[in-house]
Formats: sequence, structure tokens, C-alpha cells
Amino acid sequence: MIDYQSLRFDYQRHADQDASTPARHPVVIVGAGPVGLTLAIDLALREIPVVLLDNDNTLSSGSRAICFAKRTLEVFDRLGCGDRMVDKGVSWHVGKVFFHDEQVYRFDLLPESGHERPAFINLQQYYVEGYLVERAASLPLIDLRWNNKVTGIEQNDEGAVLTVETPEGDYRLQAGYVAACDGSRSNLRQMLGLEAKGRVFRDRFLIADITMDAQLPTERRFWFDPSFHPGQSVLLHKQADGMWRVDFQLGWDADPVEERKPENITPRVRALLDSIGFADVQFQIGWASIYTFACQRMERFRHGRVLFAGDSAHGVSPFGARGANSGVQDADNLAWKLAAVLHGQAPDALLDSYASEREFAADENIRHSTRATDFITPKSEVSRLFRDAVLALTKRHAFARTLVNSGRLSVPAVLRDSPLNTPDADTFEGAMVPGAAAADAPIARSDGSTGWLLRECHVSQFTALVFGQGDAAGRSLQALKACDFPLHIARVQDTTAAGELATQRYDAQPGTVYLLRPDQHVCARWRHPTAAHIRTAIDHALAKA
Repeated sequence: MIDYQSLRFDYQRHADQDASTPARHPVVIVGAGPVGLTLAIDLALREIPVVLLDNDNTLSSGSRAICFAKRTLEVFDRLGCGDRMVDKGVSWHVGKVFFHDEQVYRFDLLPESGHERPAFINLQQYYVEGYLVERAASLPLIDLRWNNKVTGIEQNDEGAVLTVETPEGDYRLQAGYVAACDGSRSNLRQMLGLEAKGRVFRDRFLIADITMDAQLPTERRFWFDPSFHPGQSVLLHKQADGMWRVDFQLGWDADPVEERKPENITPRVRALLDSIGFADVQFQIGWASIYTFACQRMERFRHGRVLFAGDSAHGVSPFGARGANSGVQDADNLAWKLAAVLHGQAPDALLDSYASEREFAADENIRHSTRATDFITPKSEVSRLFRDAVLALTKRHAFARTLVNSGRLSVPAVLRDSPLNTPDADTFEGAMVPGAAAADAPIARSDGSTGWLLRECHVSQFTALVFGQGDAAGRSLQALKACDFPLHIARVQDTTAAGELATQRYDAQPGTVYLLRPDQHVCARWRHPTAAHIRTAIDHALAKA
């Protein structure tokens, strides 16, 4: 088995370093974390050559981001590496909330059947990065350069020129577009004189990876004010390889150096295990870190030819698993738009919609994250009294459960106001509105086999879902073929119980068509479309209208 934490990638000299004038590339991505790697793979699958620069030669240290949501797994499926993530990760969907030492309620994040992917998996970030690096290595259009640190950037009308520092000296690169995926301390953001603004929370948390052989259910456990850690909160999650992640709230006055010492972590973990009936279980401490956090974002995610994604653009508290998941969804949004512009299918203005859509999503994430943090770490006596009263009522009163906030877990943003949407001309019910990420469902294929709706979507093209059979479906198919655009068409027939579920989720009738963008967000839908309707909607989704 590969030890991804100990991997070291070789620096290799590139011909660009000897070029008399800076070599030009369509896209240069800065930062080979989960966001940069996702973006690079996505672009390569769309036949866009990519240079990916990383200032280091290692993967993530410690578990870091561990919670990967259903939507993120669906993105990884499209990129060809979702199965590895799910097979290695720990799937879960049940969470339990405790007040003092009593369970006050449980929740189920995937209460309905008919989804290929679980609500969440827990998987250490170094595995996610390792699998993405291996996927990138299989794609010849990705040029991944380790120990290449960007130290300067100049923009012009044609793109940007980067100064890159290597173990063998500096060189310069030209890029049509630059994607800044270089994390919360983004060098590119600083070099452009930009900043992220928001709220910093005056609190400290200890995160520790511990290995133990404890037969606990695979679920998320969150304690408010438990006897083993009074006055604070604790979160417990299971990861791959028999590893567990524990988060202890410490308070603002905690000494970060002292709290990271094993002799101070051990009694905290021991007290937790004793309290849940595992007094005899032995454990080992692996990685540990002390963190503070902020909910903040850049004012704009696009600055000329530079586009910011992931933590370089926005940051949230870890409650709700919104950091890495929103970053992967940034990459998912940006890749198809960059490819469309570079292939000449769309104007440069399409990239403005990346900024507006993902700024909206960041605001939504920050709003949820801030509310969770205020509930978990009340900063006034009145706030604490309110929180404790809510928790006390939760066990017996359903209304109180809606007020409990131990981190509203990540879901994809519904881009209702996106400029790329075509408003409904027909009446529909349900959640699949223009701007929503397409919901998965089982389907029956024409050959009698079964599959999953999202697997039927094209990796890189617009997809049209055509529901039902008969004359109405036939007319819709003719309209799609007459629209004069290379669409991928997927039939969704309701000849089985599986097909009925897809029909129900999309409120479909025979002939209903849903147009999905290449990132699987709905951009238009009709009961009975014409070729003109379809072509107009595609032009609208490509910012041509």
C-alpha cells in the first residue's frame, strides 16, 4: 500500500526554463491541492493543455479536509476517480447530537433511496490528493511541475506573465489564463494586492488523528458541553485505515504550542473514550494541529486573466465540510467555461459568470458557516443561554431541532439567479429548477440494463435528458437533433420502478426535456421544446445571448 503522506515528487527541469522568450500556455494553474488538481483533470478531459505548478513536492500533511459530499463525489465520478475515493473512504449519512452526555437527536442526510453515492465519505485529504495526482499522471495534456513556486505576475490584454522560482533558478511563463488555487495564504492574491475580507473567530480548536480499534458505528457525533470536556464542544468522525478524527474546542486563551503536545492531547482523548464506554481501548496519536478560522472571501473572484478558486478565493469554518467541497465545485464550474472560451465556443464574458455564480455560492457557505460557528461557540452569556435552552428542548420538541446547528452540512448551491439560466415557460414542480445541480436516480436503458442518471451524462458536453416514450418523446428528440449543436442525448424511460423515480424527481412527462450544462447544473427545461428554444437556451448558457 502506498504511504501517500511520505511521497516525495521529483523536481524535473523543463524545456520552458531554457526558452529565449517565455513559453505560452493556454492555462496555468497555481497550486496542486484538491482544487487545482480537479481543475487540471477537468480541463484535460476537455482537450485543454494545462501547466500545473506547485511550490512543494509533497501531498497534504495530516487528514485536514476529510468530509467529501455526494456532489463532490459525483464530480470525481465524471473525472474518472470517484470509485477509488468511495472504495477507500468511510461512507456515512447519520449524525448524532449530544447535550452534556445525553443524545438529544439524530439526523439522516440521505433519508431517501435511489442515489448511487452516499451523502458523505470521510477520507483523509492525502488520499484524495494522491488519487487525483495519479489520475492527472494518466492524462498527457497535464504538465505537473513540482517545486515550481510563482513569485511574480504581470497582466496584459493577452494574458499574464508569471515568474517561477525553481531549485535551478527562475524562469518566466506566459498564460492565456491563470487559475489561482494556491490556498488560504494565496501568494497570487498577495502579489496582485488583493485581500479576503470577513470575520475572524476568536477561538482555538485542536484537531487530532488517532488510530484505535474501537467498534463504534460509522456516524458523526457532536457533543455540546460534555462532562469529559466541560463548557466546550467535541466532534468525532471515523476515517479510513481505522483512524478517527477528533476536534476539541479549546477557547481563545489556549496555548497552541502546549495543546499540540501528545501529553496534553492524550488525557483529552482518554476522557472521551472513557465516557462512551471504551475505557479499555488503546490508541495512538498521529497528526495534530491547532487552528483558528475565519469566514471571509475576496470581493471578486475574477481579476482580468486571473481567476481565484477554493481557499484562495474564500474561507469558512470547518463546521459543515464546506471548504474542500466548495473548492471542488468552483473547479467544476470554471473548467467547462474556460474550455468553451478557449475552444472558441463562447466569448470571454462567460468567465464573468464563473465569478458571479461562485461568489453567490461562497456567500451561502459563509452564511451557513457563520451561523454554525455562532451556535457552537457562543460569545455572550445570552447567546449561550439561548443555545442551551434550544438543546434542552430538542429531545422532546421537533421545532427545536430546526434551531440546532452543529454545522449544516455541505450541499451544492442552487444558482437560481444565474445569468446562464433560461426561465421556465412551462409549469414544473420539485427541486430541479434552472440553476440546481442535477439529482441522480436509477434508470433503465433501452437494452434492458440498469444504470444511474448522472453516469449517462457526457463528461464534457451539454447533455439533454429526454423523458418518456411515444410520439411526444419522439418530437422532442427531433427538436434536439435539429438544433444544430453537438448535444449528448440521454433517454430516461419510466418502463420500470427505477425509471419512475427519475421521472418523479424531475416532474417529467413524456417529451419533457432537461438541458444540463457540462457541470450537470440544469440551465433550461421544457415540456415540448422546439429546435429554436433549445438553441436559444444553449446560446444563453454560453453567454452569447
